[in-house]
Amino acid sequence: MQRKIISYNVNGIRAAIGKDLVGWLKQENPDILLIQETKAQPEQIETHLFEELGYHCYWFSAEKKGYSGVGILSKEKPDLIIRGVNNPKYDVEGRAIRADFGDISVFSTYHPSGTTGGPRQDYKMEWLAYFQDYITNLKKERPNLIIGGDYNICHKAIDISRPEKKKNVSGFLPEEREWVSQFIASGFIDSFREFDPSPDQYSWWSYRAGSRGKNLGWRIDYHMVSEPLKHKLKGASILSDVVHSDHCPVVVEVEF
Repeated sequence: MQRKIISYNVNGIRAAIGKDLVGWLKQENPDILLIQETKAQPEQIETHLFEELGYHCYWFSAEKKGYSGVGILSKEKPDLIIRGVNNPKYDVEGRAIRADFGDISVFSTYHPSGTTGGPRQDYKMEWLAYFQDYITNLKKERPNLIIGGDYNICHKAIDISRPEKKKNVSGFLPEEREWVSQFIASGFIDSFREFDPSPDQYSWWSYRAGSRGKNLGWRIDYHMVSEPLKHKLKGASILSDVVHSDHCPVVVEVEF
């Protein structure tokens, strides 16, 4: 069965619902929706709106209210839900949730941004190192992984507008880009680039200076798919016209 999986940083799920997120979801009808930056506790989310569309809903919120948080909505009930990455330093921020379907595991993950610099950039790099180790160990028992989410890193110059001006900006730092390279080299596929090598394809735009209208963006939202699933990849795209957030949804289609 071919499944459509969408990852979407909604930049506040309550605000997105107010912009007709549910109407869009009904029309788009993905099998699985991976959500990042809910900025809400589970009891603050109108889960029934999604359940009425046939979704099972799972949330993992940050302890800090109005901050971070991830979720998974699935038409098929997962065999297992795992919240967090087994480390309280990161799980307090609600950055990863996993759903298992048979021998395939699907993640919604929200990597730290680091944009305030200093300690938060250090935290981001520490998280990335930990996440790599966590996934490397997980692959030994769960080799079929789909890790969707907001990675907060542009991998290559083609993934960001005006790259020459952003060499020293968090999200495009050499050490961050190298992490993505190493993550892919550890056995993953950047699913979008498997199907679309073209430039000017972005998933996030600053609210400042009319960036979205000018398409001055960043591709920081990914579906990283482990290599054993390569033959099951059927398509990938970016839904740049969808505007509930400063991000837009990214899609991967996988046979499983």
